[in-house]
Amino acid sequence: MTPAFEKLQKHLKQLPGLGYRSSERIALHLLVEKPDRLPALVAALEEAARSVRRCTRCGNLAEGELCAICGDERRDHAVVCVVEQVPDLVAIERSGAYRGAYHVLHGKLSPIHGVGPEELNLSSLFARVETGEVTEIILALSNDVEGEATCHYLTERLEKTAPKADAGGGVKVSRIGFGLPSGGGVLYADSVTLKSALEGRRAYS
Repeated sequence: MTPAFEKLQKHLKQLPGLGYRSSERIALHLLVEKPDRLPALVAALEEAARSVRRCTRCGNLAEGELCAICGDERRDHAVVCVVEQVPDLVAIERSGAYRGAYHVLHGKLSPIHGVGPEELNLSSLFARVETGEVTEIILALSNDVEGEATCHYLTERLEKTAPKADAGGGVKVSRIGFGLPSGGGVLYADSVTLKSALEGRRAYS
């Protein structure tokens, strides 16, 4: 293989879900089998790099200051579903069971991997709660140790920012979990399971 090919394969291999063989196949496909597709792919990547950014309110993908969901007045912005990553948001949207707003953390607490509160998209979430417009926070995080730790941290911070509804405040904190397997996440659950999880959410304490 040429140095340029090996460099391309090396960069492809760094992408999530791609190993040595899959990155090699993609590189061969673009450079040898279907080279006519390469210019369009490069142009799409450059356009996305220029245009796509994080929504300033929730952290979802956007091409302006706000994403399509935050800018939709038909959504219930008083209810905010907190997810780990953008694909989790997409999975819930596909279920069709939720019409509220979202907040993307872009990760979860993991001291072992050096991920603390400062590395997560938290400040804008607390700012949204402080406005008094949010009445419920739904925690749609992974059912694992790191997800539990993140839920506990968020609950403690939210109690300081705005007390729970049953404590005289205006924010209810709940968590989905019904139908989600232990150690599982939102991304790999089917639509029916997600619908049951959202409808069967419980108060988190």
